[in-house]
Amino acid sequence: MLLLVGICGSPAYTRWAGTLTDPESAGAFYARLLAWPAWRLDADGQDGGLFAADLRAVLLVVLAVALLYLLPAAQVARVPGPVSQFFSGWAAYVLAGGLAAVLAALLGPAPSLLGALQDASTGAGYGFLTGWIIGIASLGGRA
Repeated sequence: MLLLVGICGSPAYTRWAGTLTDPESAGAFYARLLAWPAWRLDADGQDGGLFAADLRAVLLVVLAVALLYLLPAAQVARVPGPVSQFFSGWAAYVLAGGLAAVLAALLGPAPSLLGALQDASTGAGYGFLTGWIIGIASLGGRA
């Protein structure tokens, strides 16, 4: 998960996904989606400074780690096996994406409930479409 956010949220990848991809293809859509938890090395004039610019990416990593630690224990205890681990990892990333988006919108420089709800759907969508990567990575983890 840290690699996914670190690489696909990097300024170079975000710039590439935003400018060098064909906007009409599914591959371009997915490349832009992977760049959703974008982080920056400088605030670049954004309100709230560097912390506000990187808040979503930081919250996504922290919440995903916490949920990956908490969620599988109850799930895997009832139904042992790789399928349960896969779906636990995937679900943890969907929840982390939605929660990170809501918290970043509410704790950011211009908080609004409407913005938080709109960002929640984007964050959960990101988690749903990319969470399978985390689900696969969580296979064989501790129960």
